[in-house]
Amino acid sequence: MDVLKASPTIVYSPYIPTTTRNKTQFSKPIFHNLNLQLPCFTRNGSKSRLFTTLSSSPISTTESIEPPMPEVEAEVGKERFDWYSQWYPVMPVCDLDKRVPHGKKVLGIDLVVWWDKNENEWKVFDDTCPHRLAPLSEGRIDQWGRLQCVYHGWCFGGNGDCKIIPQAPVDGPPVHTFKKACVAVYPSVVQHDIVWVWPNADPQYKDIITKKKPPYIPVLDDPSFSKLMGNRDIPYGYEVLVENLMDPAHVPYAHYGIMRTRTPTVKVDREGGRPLDMKVKKLDINGFLGKQDWGSSNFIAPCIFHAFADVEVDQEHRRFSLIFMCVPVSPGNSRLIWTFPRNFGVRIEKIVPRWIIHIGLNLIVDSDLYLLHVQERKIMEIGATNWQKACFVPTKSDALVVGFRRWFNKYAGGEIDWKGKYSGALPPSPPREQLMDRYWSHVVNCKSCSTAHKGLKALEVILQIMSVGLIGIVAVTKQNMISMVVKTTMVSMAIVCFAASKWLAHFIYKNFHYHDYNHAF
Repeated sequence: MDVLKASPTIVYSPYIPTTTRNKTQFSKPIFHNLNLQLPCFTRNGSKSRLFTTLSSSPISTTESIEPPMPEVEAEVGKERFDWYSQWYPVMPVCDLDKRVPHGKKVLGIDLVVWWDKNENEWKVFDDTCPHRLAPLSEGRIDQWGRLQCVYHGWCFGGNGDCKIIPQAPVDGPPVHTFKKACVAVYPSVVQHDIVWVWPNADPQYKDIITKKKPPYIPVLDDPSFSKLMGNRDIPYGYEVLVENLMDPAHVPYAHYGIMRTRTPTVKVDREGGRPLDMKVKKLDINGFLGKQDWGSSNFIAPCIFHAFADVEVDQEHRRFSLIFMCVPVSPGNSRLIWTFPRNFGVRIEKIVPRWIIHIGLNLIVDSDLYLLHVQERKIMEIGATNWQKACFVPTKSDALVVGFRRWFNKYAGGEIDWKGKYSGALPPSPPREQLMDRYWSHVVNCKSCSTAHKGLKALEVILQIMSVGLIGIVAVTKQNMISMVVKTTMVSMAIVCFAASKWLAHFIYKNFHYHDYNHAF
């Protein structure tokens, strides 16, 4: 229930409801009376064993305490998760510009995403020109709709075939048709208004979409639900990102003052932490199902965590979802794509600009970003497979986190398969301001925030010019040409414009570049 109550602030912090709510509206736990429909996973026909969940009663013994276990866990022998036989979300279509190629990284693979106007679809190529290995994402789309490498002008069609090598003689051998002149093409598809990629360019996977599709989430295709999306590059790894999003118990503390949570019956501290009844219902190679006191959730391996709740408010059925797509980028780096569909208050998204909503969401990300960046390094020191031995997780509030770590260790061996691209070491920690930078991690990758940033910067310059101009006019105008009242008015306007430009500069820096978060205050 905490996450659901926090959701108006999480998603729409600019307009938190201030009116008194109906008693049935997100009040005390009511979800135990609902018949929640849990999405199912395809399951192998193997034996299963029953695990007991941890009791919530107080514990006084000094003996070792086992963490919350899945109620049902598949018995699958040596089944291993194949990271390269999955679909991965790359970017929301709303944040991709059809006029330019976009460089992205997934599973350590450098990709270029571009719009092929000849075939009227998004294409995903290897971000390497076969000529001298220059990045194609730094290129352009030429007037014929081909992807052009700007190093030497080689052009490529939608199938990865080289269309022209400007340096090759017209009457010479057709070297542009050679196989080595082609670019590797990755299978891709647009689903839920997101570009997905299959990270294997082997020709045998060319038509993989006919055999295996990306995970389908019905509410993302339901026109009665809101669809606001966002993305951000995160300076800590995939596994830390996933488990943090599965952990509502940290919200009253790490996001104190930013996100609202339900006031507990017995308040033990200022922040309002309380016991959470959470459990993993089933766990297998495809992920697991989760149950919380406010709703349900599922983890669809490897990328999607979907928490959802249904509630009746004034005889109106309301459904709210938190959908997080977590993309492994490289050791110590990941990408988060989020969307919070709901079937109520949909019109608000048409009134409040997306960039304003993103300011609040970025503050939430920033408020625990440094904690998680440091935490990942401590986990790396002890070894990811030793996580459960090093971390003390005795309560049910950690059930989903423990469930994810069990899945990660059991089916993925406690590590992402980078195909030997990385040694496993994390990159050096940058200065705090660079670590929590919003501009390069979000603004340049978000069409709405990028447009707002440019507009606000232009307004800042206009205000500065107006301030200087007004003072200049007063200075060069002869004393008897304008009255003292006009002079005073112009000087006052100049001061106001100057002050407004300074305030706006601070606003831009704090919301589009760097906003620190001091937990002590």
